[in-house]
Amino acid sequence: MNKNLLLLGLFASLSFATSCSNSESVSEEENEINSTEKALYVGDNSATSLDWNGTYKGTVPCASCEGIETILTLNIDRTYKLSTHYFGRNDALEEDDMGTFTWDETGSIITLEHVSNGPSKYKVGENRIWQLDMHGNIITGDLADHYILTKQ
Repeated sequence: MNKNLLLLGLFASLSFATSCSNSESVSEEENEINSTEKALYVGDNSATSLDWNGTYKGTVPCASCEGIETILTLNIDRTYKLSTHYFGRNDALEEDDMGTFTWDETGSIITLEHVSNGPSKYKVGENRIWQLDMHGNIITGDLADHYILTKQ
């Protein structure tokens, strides 16, 4: 009986030690990625402090149509999918772009690579992103609030 208890205790100890070493190696990998990410930027910023990955949606103004439904999905591996639908101009007209994005040196603005048509810069905030103008500036004026995409 004592042998069975001893074997059971030994098995439990080995199982616990194995599970701890696996979680430590995962934590080390995550820490290495986080350290590399944080080394690129100074202090807290959107890239390191926010849960930025996900899908953002909004309808931005359009000069020649009723509005552009914009859906931008940002993936943790720094890939994106941008879908646009032009209301009123040709309801069947939809455009999709896919590619990678990069963070600026401050860690707050992303640039979408390989965008075929339209703006490629966005400022990332808590549960929303701001579409920036062609020069990378925040859009101001009466319609400024219409250039914000919210996280779904």
